[in-house]
Amino acid sequence: MSDVVERAKRLLSIPSLSGEEEQVALQIKKEMEEAGFDEVRIDRYGSVIGIVNGKRKGKTVLMDGHIDTVPVKNREGWKHDPYGCEIEDGKLYARGASDMKASVAAMLTALISLSKDRDFAGRAALSCTVHEECFEGVSSRIVSEYVKPDAVIIGEATSGTVKIGQRGRSEIVVETFGKSCHSSNPEKGVNAVSQMLKLVKMIEERKTPVSPLLGEGIMVLTDIISSPYPGSSVVPDYAKATYDRRLLVGESEESVLGEIEGYIEVLKSKDPTFDAKVYISEGSERCYTGEMISAKRFFPAWETDKDSPLVKKAVEALEECGLPHRLDHYFFCTNGSHFSAEAKIPTIGYGPSLETLAHVKDEYIELEELNRCTRGFEAILRKLLNDY
Repeated sequence: MSDVVERAKRLLSIPSLSGEEEQVALQIKKEMEEAGFDEVRIDRYGSVIGIVNGKRKGKTVLMDGHIDTVPVKNREGWKHDPYGCEIEDGKLYARGASDMKASVAAMLTALISLSKDRDFAGRAALSCTVHEECFEGVSSRIVSEYVKPDAVIIGEATSGTVKIGQRGRSEIVVETFGKSCHSSNPEKGVNAVSQMLKLVKMIEERKTPVSPLLGEGIMVLTDIISSPYPGSSVVPDYAKATYDRRLLVGESEESVLGEIEGYIEVLKSKDPTFDAKVYISEGSERCYTGEMISAKRFFPAWETDKDSPLVKKAVEALEECGLPHRLDHYFFCTNGSHFSAEAKIPTIGYGPSLETLAHVKDEYIELEELNRCTRGFEAILRKLLNDY
């Protein structure tokens, strides 16, 4: 069995929920140190960074993959033990197999191969980041500050294609405020839920922006709550709705909120009792290091020109070793929201397995795909470090 499969099994056998990545981080650090990497460090959030220097001066190429996974909520629903790393019919089953510790194993294997001959210019780096499942790109901010890469390869699943963009994501909260009264005399109060429904209707009727590459900037209602609840014959004086907004390139916090604020102003002009506000939600989580990671839930979209030197060199590298190289884009959000959209570093995505296998029961990765993309990672790295 190949080195990458054994390495993937080691990483996948260790549970690593967001905030609980310490043991898998230490395993990765150990393997980097044993391979003789020039720099190995764990940053304050708990992400692992390994760097290998080439024989000649040159640019820095960073591969990135997150090491946290979503929980296993219904273990009884799994045919295979989510941490048993069982192999059946050429597939390795485990939580995180596709999203995305097997890909981390592939990137690490490729970098170890480069470290043996160091026949390249510049620096090759790998960041194994934490808390991506909660905050896409937030832990990556201190990675890019430290590594200062000239190009980034996101290792999320691409089925071996080259991804050149993704929609972003924002969690938008809308609140409406009313006046409580007994439900037998509703005219004496203002029903916050009824007011919310007016705003929801306008949002449902909005004209959805569209990108030729990334698709629609959809806005999907994910929950509504009211207070008091249960009502017990009381007209609710408060309602809160949460939306998942998929972002397109160029959209900002101000532009996204401004659209909803415009709807609120229209409703206020028609009804003096209408009172509402909209904002982007914020969150905080504790890292295994004890550090708190906090952010607004606004993770911007990104897109890399298909004719850019980065994309062209990546495609050339895959062509030269006979691997697939079709261009496409991610449907979900990745750490590219920081590297490309925030830090403006040229970025592509490349990695094993299917996006649709993320977070599912009996998550798996095909061993043939894992081995193929390990070759692809090494080929792209060598091409970029010598020709980019």
